[in-house]
Amino acid sequence: MLVVLPASSWAQTTAAEPPGVSGAAILQMLLGLMLIIGLLFIGAYFLRKLNGGRSFGNTGPMKIVGGLMLSTRERIVLIEVGDTWVVVGIVPGQIKTLHTLPKGELPATNSAERPFGQWLKQMTERKNEQS
Repeated sequence: MLVVLPASSWAQTTAAEPPGVSGAAILQMLLGLMLIIGLLFIGAYFLRKLNGGRSFGNTGPMKIVGGLMLSTRERIVLIEVGDTWVVVGIVPGQIKTLHTLPKGELPATNSAERPFGQWLKQMTERKNEQS
């Protein structure tokens, strides 16, 4: 059965527009955001003071002097610890001390000079002769 309705019932009623966001709500949100960011900066300031003003970078007693890539996953690194140089082999999942020698001087890095590997071999031979 087909029921015929008057044309006025087919007309859509205008939907009430959703209320907009008030200026007070936006201001409250911005003030809350500034408060949180301010707390982050204050926390970072106090962490730096507690750390003695030092950064968390490479400022300890160890320093990397040089390195040699053997492959994409293997390398040899020369680390300075006080007055001693430690030659360390690094492979995935393992770090191993290869040799320990007294602190010395690295050769210049010109292309005419010996590469790091030859210099390292000479230093280890010199250390073995002294022992």
